[in-house]
Amino acid sequence: MIYASGRVVREPWLHEFAAHPEEVAQLRRMVRLRLILWGLQEHVDAAQICVSELVTNVIQHVGEGTPTTLRMELNRPHLRVEVVDPDPRALPTLLAASTALESGRGMALVDAVTDHRWGVTLRGDTKVVWCELTVDDFAVCSPTNGPRVTRASAILELYGTWPLAHGSAVLGSGSRLNVAAAEEAAIEAMADLLHWLRAHGHDPDDVLDRAQTHFEAEIGGVSEAPLVC
Repeated sequence: MIYASGRVVREPWLHEFAAHPEEVAQLRRMVRLRLILWGLQEHVDAAQICVSELVTNVIQHVGEGTPTTLRMELNRPHLRVEVVDPDPRALPTLLAASTALESGRGMALVDAVTDHRWGVTLRGDTKVVWCELTVDDFAVCSPTNGPRVTRASAILELYGTWPLAHGSAVLGSGSRLNVAAAEEAAIEAMADLLHWLRAHGHDPDDVLDRAQTHFEAEIGGVSEAPLVC
């Protein structure tokens, strides 16, 4: 998170991937987790619909395996979802949502859930298909306190001073982690834990699934501290 004009502003989230049908379910899961972290649980279903339809358009009209970028940005009062692909010629078309149509209803669905807030931006050899969901200003909160977050912060600060897998520390000793450095340190910490689990005969995938279940159960309710905007 960053701060601007006295309020919390979340940095845009980007994810690069190859557009395959099997990737859609994973994207929906990632979007759900990201919005829960942003305190936007009530917008998960609509955002997942938008992502599914926009990525499916890339798969169907640009081609499977297309290098694609998903970007989400919170710019009050809107949550903006963008899907970027390298074909500015294949433009989405809004068709009537009719049972007579076997395909082509995706943008009609996006149009409905976003209250007609969507469009296409051409940028040289790429295009950006975007849509926006209106969010409640009071809902834009996140659990920034609590014992779990406090423990994690201490661990990440420690990891930030250690040599990482690529041979260098995230920051020098005594420096505080910024957002990008903290994310890098978190990845290294989780990777180390997975190595430890495998070395001691545990199934890392099973442990990840269990941890994910715990996380979703806790973050979905009021588990630690009240949400702070």
